[in-house]
Amino acid sequence: MQVNSAFTQSATSPTPGSGSGQTSDYQTFLNMLTVQMRNQDPLNPMEATDFAVQLATFSSVEQQMQTNQLLSALLGRSGLAEMGSWVGMEARIYSGAHFEGAPIDLAPDPAIGADRAFLVVRDSNGFVIETRQIPIDADSYQWTGLDEDGDPHPSGRYTFELESRAGQEVIDSAPVAAYLPIVEARADGGMVVLVLPGGMLVDSSTVSGLRQPRAAPESAATLGALY
Repeated sequence: MQVNSAFTQSATSPTPGSGSGQTSDYQTFLNMLTVQMRNQDPLNPMEATDFAVQLATFSSVEQQMQTNQLLSALLGRSGLAEMGSWVGMEARIYSGAHFEGAPIDLAPDPAIGADRAFLVVRDSNGFVIETRQIPIDADSYQWTGLDEDGDPHPSGRYTFELESRAGQEVIDSAPVAAYLPIVEARADGGMVVLVLPGGMLVDSSTVSGLRQPRAAPESAATLGALY
């Protein structure tokens, strides 16, 4: 019967919505089923099993929708919990750092074959403000942010590069990663955005490592006073 296919389509394609919407759809289905029973051909009535199949189909779809909503809620909570676990950790990123007087931990990685390494520091305008030689075998280095006179550079964003040299020849120049504390994690447009000191925003997919925070270093101003 033509009406049967309509009911089957209605049962298998309910309109997604809230729980109250599902209840409304379910009641509508029962009303339509009642009308179908009242108007069926008495000489060719539907089998009781056909009504049972329609009812079971709709009920199964309704339960699947509720299950999907529950899974979505659980996944959302899991995602938020995972994001929350990042807060307070230190992220390893290559997009620079915001300097506010405290030393910044860097992770230099000299090129193979280099016998000397130089840290190049640029300000937010891209100007080189400092070039200093660092130990070739150092896998970590702390940039204090102090100039040649021992005074701290102005607060702002700085980027870091490492020049690897063999003799007088520069054989490689690459960004240097910095470890920065994660202040906040946000879900934005299907991705997780991390908020770093100074209001820096970075996509979590650009983070190349995480570590537990280390003891807070003394400020650059304090170090300058000591030296």
